[in-house]
Amino acid sequence: MIPRYTGKEIGTIWTDENKFRTWLRIEILACEAMNKLGMVPTADLKRIQTRSNFNVKRIDRIEAKVNHDVIAFLTNVAEYVGPSARYIHRGLTSSDILDTSLAVQMVQAIDILIRDVKAVRAAVAVKARKYKFTPMMGRSHGVHAEPITFGLKMALMHDEFGRALARLQAARQTIAVGQLSGAVGTHAHLDPFVEKYVCRKLGLKPAAISTQILQRDRHAHYITALALVGASVDRWATEFRHLQRTEVHEMEEFFGSEQKGSSAMPHKKNPITGEKLSGLSRLLRGNMVAAMENVALWHERDISHSSVERIIVPDSTIALDHMLRQLDRLVTNMKVYPKRMMQNLNMTHGLVHSQQVLLMLTDKGFSRETAYRMVQRHAMESWETGTEFRKLIEADPEIMHKIKPKDLNRVFDLNVHFKDVNRTFKAVGL
Repeated sequence: MIPRYTGKEIGTIWTDENKFRTWLRIEILACEAMNKLGMVPTADLKRIQTRSNFNVKRIDRIEAKVNHDVIAFLTNVAEYVGPSARYIHRGLTSSDILDTSLAVQMVQAIDILIRDVKAVRAAVAVKARKYKFTPMMGRSHGVHAEPITFGLKMALMHDEFGRALARLQAARQTIAVGQLSGAVGTHAHLDPFVEKYVCRKLGLKPAAISTQILQRDRHAHYITALALVGASVDRWATEFRHLQRTEVHEMEEFFGSEQKGSSAMPHKKNPITGEKLSGLSRLLRGNMVAAMENVALWHERDISHSSVERIIVPDSTIALDHMLRQLDRLVTNMKVYPKRMMQNLNMTHGLVHSQQVLLMLTDKGFSRETAYRMVQRHAMESWETGTEFRKLIEADPEIMHKIKPKDLNRVFDLNVHFKDVNRTFKAVGL
């Protein structure tokens, strides 16, 4: 991932330094396990534990010759350890190190993403409670429908990111699996105790069965979970971008005093954060397809997945981390305009109450078809002339013959739409 979107903490996970440090830890733990089995002398184990080290640049130089990253790593480690290095990597194959190390890194990364989602939910909860009963226009198909509150909109976001959190937690469980089973996964040259010991020390579960690799449906699940969370980020970034449009202007992203919106138009305040989030979500969805393609490998293994994962796993985790931190910032600092929300709500001259009028008429004995026709006729006239919808209803003798003014007061009361807000908030844990 380019530095522009790479957070320091999550970026460190995907450095060569952290990768090789994890490889080395796995190799040392395997030697510890084999020592317990009497396969590695204690004196040699101590030399391995105290002398083991590596140099990234040296590994790169060796790899340029041998064209094999794990062999280059082992060669460099042996240069530090000396003769005792003959016990390092005993009975293992490269994928034992690669896949188990990748699982460790993916767990490290998703733990950051889980924390990010929790931060987003906390920021959203603050806004939901603050604007719990702030009326605004609900829209379907982009057209005014019926009133909601901005708090309800934010409560919906809070609920969605609760599912995002659950997806990440499930993906963590799926990927937190290691393997040290040797060539083609049969444990022919490596006691299963070694696998269990190493995985326990790393906080992983040993795979119940593996080939020479961990099966890639696990990794596809992980990347798909990230893409789904990214889709939720996109959904709300798009929502906020629409609400910031000049014609709507019910909220907007924070705009710094020295920030500039356009090189040509000094008045511009653009929703650039939301646009960036929507863009990065496309990257995640593309990476999801690549992860799916990695599931079908030849027999007990091939490495067609490797080149893909070197790109999509770091990039996806880094991108989503950036997206979630930016979304947290957007929500925390957003500017909300309740007066504008009310202006937009009143823009359609009371048409937002049309369903209430329809239901009232059916309660008074009109058939649904007749009531719908009557209400729609007045609604279309209100649309075309700008006349207040209530005045048109009050001027219709066929309607007023069966209802009383107090009935109209009830159906044109905005609060009718908010009677279940408290229940909804409780249902989503707010």
